[in-house]
Amino acid sequence: MHQRLDYLDAVRAFALLLGIVFHASMSFVPIFIGWAVMDISTSSMVTSFILVSHSFRMELFFLIAGFFSHLTLHRKGFRSFISSRLSRIAIPLIFGWFILRPLIVASWIMGSQSLQGEVDVLSGLKQGFQSLEQLPADLFTGSHLWFLYYLLLVTGIALTIRAVVHSIPRLHTLITKRIDPSVTWIIHSRFAWLILSVPTAASLWQMSIWGMDTPDKSLVPHWPVLTIYGGFFILGWFLHRQEGLMERLASFTVGRGIVCIAAIWGTIVLSAYQANMGHPQIGLIRAGFVLCYALMMWSLVSLSIALFKCLFDKPSKTVRYIADSSYWLYLIHLPIVVWLQIAFAELSLHWSLKLGAISILTIGISLLLYDLFVRSTFLGKTLNGRKRERILFRLDLFKGNKRALGPSHAATNS
Repeated sequence: MHQRLDYLDAVRAFALLLGIVFHASMSFVPIFIGWAVMDISTSSMVTSFILVSHSFRMELFFLIAGFFSHLTLHRKGFRSFISSRLSRIAIPLIFGWFILRPLIVASWIMGSQSLQGEVDVLSGLKQGFQSLEQLPADLFTGSHLWFLYYLLLVTGIALTIRAVVHSIPRLHTLITKRIDPSVTWIIHSRFAWLILSVPTAASLWQMSIWGMDTPDKSLVPHWPVLTIYGGFFILGWFLHRQEGLMERLASFTVGRGIVCIAAIWGTIVLSAYQANMGHPQIGLIRAGFVLCYALMMWSLVSLSIALFKCLFDKPSKTVRYIADSSYWLYLIHLPIVVWLQIAFAELSLHWSLKLGAISILTIGISLLLYDLFVRSTFLGKTLNGRKRERILFRLDLFKGNKRALGPSHAATNS
């Protein structure tokens, strides 16, 4: 039986759960950014949190996805790999969009109503589902499920490259004798983060905002975003090809910690110049920003893996449960987050208390739904590859769930 990589399960879960907190924080930004609702309690600290967390959470997810994709392909074979990708990515993307998109549209409508002092839930839901009548306009756009679309794209690109390489012996020799050693040299280099940050910064320069664009407006690939997420995916793919390389990427030193802190500080300070585009040195300032942002991205990805390897390298039933459920939690969370933000928006509480409450309640509600209606049902099999017995609630509400089903490698959810 293959050993389960518990710390990488934990990393993947962290990346997805951080996305929940990221979205939960959006209503506490001190300026209007087009989010569904704006809370009466705001803070510039939230702006910094959003800037930093958005720089690495999806990159971390795509790196782990690439690692586990290569693992799954070589463990189960090409046909099984394709079947699992269609089941765990394409099906949630298609059905999840049609179910969640109306709820998200309804959330934005109710958020707008809340700014006017009154929320009509039934009217908002009705208008949300009526938005489906506008199809095929905005097909598969306008929701947080864009990451599944890009995961399908980069997986397809990786498989295409693999097919071409295996069909041309010279290319296969080039990969094994030149590319693999080059990747190894870069990862082992003292300046690995800086080397990797240069091409990343070049892609960041092409973004429409200062930072990472969110490509949720069109099915046409956003090439700078695809380049960065695809690059992390391909690197994860290579990291699995060579034993011990992931651990080397995630090694921690005092110097690396200092670089990470400096990159975060530089990114936050330079980001303030977005409001002063007429500055005579704005081009130079932005160049410094994208380099700091890229360094921050790579350092936080690397150090996150190092931290979770230190904390969660041993088997844990709790970690495995959270890892198994994290995919569902991220898929379902956005409407719940916005509805809770609307409910909390006018309460006279500090923003930090509201953010904590919204995050905890969203995760708690989503976990409840997961344990009751997903984990031991066909939904759980679709998302996790296998039905598993309930943990929080032992009572079987559906026939055919009386037999305890053993766990499988949560990594295949990536």
